[in-house]
Amino acid sequence: MLTRHKLSWSTAIIHLTFILFTFAMLVPFAMVVIISLSDEQSILHNGFQLIPDKITFLSYQYFLKTPDTILRAYGVTITVSIVGTLLSLVLTSTMGYTLSRKDYALHRVTSFYVFFTMLFSGGLVPFYILMTQVLHLKDTIWALIVPGLLSPFYVLIMKGFMAKIPIEIIESAKMEGAGEWRIYVQLILPLSKPSLATLGLFIMFNYWNEWFNALLFINDEKLVPLQLLLVRALSSLDIITSRPEFLTAGVSLDMAAFPKTSAKFAVAVLSAGPMLLVFPFFQRFFVKGLTIGAIKG
Repeated sequence: MLTRHKLSWSTAIIHLTFILFTFAMLVPFAMVVIISLSDEQSILHNGFQLIPDKITFLSYQYFLKTPDTILRAYGVTITVSIVGTLLSLVLTSTMGYTLSRKDYALHRVTSFYVFFTMLFSGGLVPFYILMTQVLHLKDTIWALIVPGLLSPFYVLIMKGFMAKIPIEIIESAKMEGAGEWRIYVQLILPLSKPSLATLGLFIMFNYWNEWFNALLFINDEKLVPLQLLLVRALSSLDIITSRPEFLTAGVSLDMAAFPKTSAKFAVAVLSAGPMLLVFPFFQRFFVKGLTIGAIKG
């Protein structure tokens, strides 16, 4: 009885701890949404509140009254995220699979080469010259995709995942007459679904949140991604106050009454909202992918 009593108390403390952690994580998200719906004058007089004095959709009305710019930015970001994630998974999985094969004679040298690129980089200037003068990707959507196609960190993670697959499975497939590409596509990839889903989620997050490459290489307003639009709105209120035509072209607005504070949070909600909806669908793969590397057998 005493042991059961102690166990129930310890379980209750653990549950309470996780509830408090969860609450601490959810409150900032809730605050962002609430502030985006709060009246500007209420924010100026009372500060940020979980329960606002007045709820208004004025910030969203300003941005969505002429949604062409935001919808175009959504289209660019979604295209870059989907295409970039698929291509990146192909390159990451093929290279990770190659490095995981012990019968590959140069797997140690190649692994060190991949790791070495994590320690040093060419710098910003050579990177800019490569993208603009060698590859000629300036003002193209590929300038947003190519830089994030292959990450050495993700390659090493994928190598660790695929190294858990018994070599006997591959040898058995070879004895049945399967070639390397057939083994990779029909055998290795299905067994690597948790790792592919986990890294795919990370890669998609990186593409979705990327704005610096767009700042460097994109001058065409039609190719501006959503996060660069957010950075512009957050870094300079001139985008909204001095240049309202950037987001609200052709609409007469009283910019003196523009909700500057709540508008920043409204842009954050508009930019981050879709990824918050995507994550639950990948959660089971995400958890399994994080733990599969610790399973021995």
